[in-house]
Amino acid sequence: MTPSPDPTRLPAPGRGTVLNPANRFEPLTVEADPDYAEFDEHGVPVERPHPRTQFYEDGTETILNRYDSPDLGAGWGLNPYRGCEHGCAYCFARPFHEYLGWSSGLDFETKILVKTRAPALLRAELASHRWRGEPVALSGVTDCYQPAERRFRLTRACLEVMAEFRQPVGIITKNFLVTRDLDLLTELARHDCAMVYVSVTTLDTALAGKLEPRAARPEHRLRAIQMLVDAGVPVGVMVAPIIPGLTDHEVPAILDAVAAAGARRANYVVLRLPYAVKDVFLAWLDAHAPSKKDRVVARLRELRGGKLYDATFGARLRGEGIFAEQIKQLFAVSARRAGLNREDIKLSTAHFRHPGGTQLDMALL
Repeated sequence: MTPSPDPTRLPAPGRGTVLNPANRFEPLTVEADPDYAEFDEHGVPVERPHPRTQFYEDGTETILNRYDSPDLGAGWGLNPYRGCEHGCAYCFARPFHEYLGWSSGLDFETKILVKTRAPALLRAELASHRWRGEPVALSGVTDCYQPAERRFRLTRACLEVMAEFRQPVGIITKNFLVTRDLDLLTELARHDCAMVYVSVTTLDTALAGKLEPRAARPEHRLRAIQMLVDAGVPVGVMVAPIIPGLTDHEVPAILDAVAAAGARRANYVVLRLPYAVKDVFLAWLDAHAPSKKDRVVARLRELRGGKLYDATFGARLRGEGIFAEQIKQLFAVSARRAGLNREDIKLSTAHFRHPGGTQLDMALL
């Protein structure tokens, strides 16, 4: 018999968690008393209001961030937002909010920093004679098409700058909103300057609604792939994260579905639980999949040498051991059967230009 989840631990509608785990950099923490209740003038308990999203202006002075790791290689990333309203319970980016004095839990979903100067900063950095048009990842941490983008339109404004410079850009997102910018992406793709990777975790709409509450549902992600492909934009897919014991069995079906929609390549990442993400995700299992928690945790430990997370380069994205090898082989066989990964998707720097200048000017700089 499946145990019933504790209703007091269920997230508010549209949120991925009720937790605000302790910030590892702060000596003091505040926790709400679960037994405390407010009452109106008639003695009736008053429900706590659902948490609202708050937006803060981020005063950053630079927008292109250099990264270099043994897992990902070297490159440049651009993140218009910090924090993410998608509310994915597994998001590896949650701990970054602790550097801001907030938490990896509900704060990450409800306190969003907005880099309002991003397009202007990007223009200035691309216009520098030191910049050579190296590909830029949009975004490397939080989703550039999260719900805040409908309001602030920073991703679109950055793409407008990139289109002007013919700056190569690779996008990864799980939001159908990417299709809003088909005009810009199509123009960039004409010069081999755009590709989009769509993240697909599950094809189960009900599960997706609990796991990724404010992200696009699976059917809309498949439709986004089709629309991008039809517009001439190269598309790949990240099956990420694969959650052992919960979504790993879906790998063949996911790859068949994305291939049918027109995706050309696919890759994967196994669930990562750094720092307080562990607390958020385990609480999510308690609330939404209590009967599967023991199996998920046991398989994670098999992948991580007995721990829930191992940050070692070379192992953190895929895990190690027999079960990691099984996932690797399942993915490889399923991708090959679906016709994926037969050709590369490459971005070209050949067409990068400074507005008003020529490619010959670039060669002489």
